[in-house]
Amino acid sequence: MRLRFGEFVMDPDSRQLFRSGAEVHLPPKIFELLDLLVRSRAKALSKRHIQGQLWPDAEVGEASLTVAVAGLRSALGESAKEPRHVRTVHGFGYAFAGEVQPEGERGVRSVGVAPRVLWEERIIPLLEGDNVLGRDQDVTIRIDAPGVSRRHARIRVSGVEATIEDLGSKNGTYVGAGGPAITAPTPLPNESRFRLGRVLLVFRSSNLAGSTTTELSG
Repeated sequence: MRLRFGEFVMDPDSRQLFRSGAEVHLPPKIFELLDLLVRSRAKALSKRHIQGQLWPDAEVGEASLTVAVAGLRSALGESAKEPRHVRTVHGFGYAFAGEVQPEGERGVRSVGVAPRVLWEERIIPLLEGDNVLGRDQDVTIRIDAPGVSRRHARIRVSGVEATIEDLGSKNGTYVGAGGPAITAPTPLPNESRFRLGRVLLVFRSSNLAGSTTTELSG
């Protein structure tokens, strides 16, 4: 089954990747890395797990994985500083951050789409359980922006439902428009807008059409 994410289409059976109809030639290990991340989308994979999948019969150093990730990001036209599809889980490994749909089903809700956060041009899947947001290197979702504390807030996910609570941040966490800073765990319904200080984000738990930029405007 061919899979679409953004302007890309991946065919796992033929081991091909296309961008806007033109084939993007990937070395075997880089294609295998992409296939692994896409198949495990929304789930963070440890570096050790990825290395074991890509090099099952050889002991390789972390540098080999770093090179493969850099090659994949280059092929997808992104960088570690501005990832669109390959998200670094600091201190742990990597995860696929894009939305994936079977080709020909654009705009149709996919089964099992994970809850996620939209920030600027990024789509960041949330993990089941606790997801800490902030500027620290080891948080689940790194929001490196002025006014965001090192460990600013926590989103707790249970299925497609979620709550958010402030972690004693300096500039507060806000849910909805114009309300006061939250002081206790607060539900995040689908399409909830929330702020870490002045940084606007959106929580989404269903697969609706629309660009991230449009979602966050206004």
